[in-house]
Amino acid sequence: MNRSITALLVAAVLALSASMTTAAPVPDSRQLEKELQSLNWGQFKGVIEAIPEIRREVEKYGPLGWEYVKTNYRSHGWKKSIDRLDTGEKQRLTQLIQRARNQ
Repeated sequence: MNRSITALLVAAVLALSASMTTAAPVPDSRQLEKELQSLNWGQFKGVIEAIPEIRREVEKYGPLGWEYVKTNYRSHGWKKSIDRLDTGEKQRLTQLIQRARNQ
């Protein structure tokens, strides 16, 4: 194999391996649930509305779904809903919670 091709392959493997080791760890669903429940109502609602999968779970009950959530969001179990999110969505949820806290 040509030396330049070998060097390119080695550089690509090293870059890929570096990006994999610097990727954020998958957030724990239980911890995300606690962080979500610690937000005030406005922050919480904004985060939920930004996560389509969880928003749909609330909205399938119409206005009563949002009323229930408003009353019970701090005690309602969100872990199962969070568990169904893929890794990228969990990381996005983490970022949204952090942004909501900083506002």
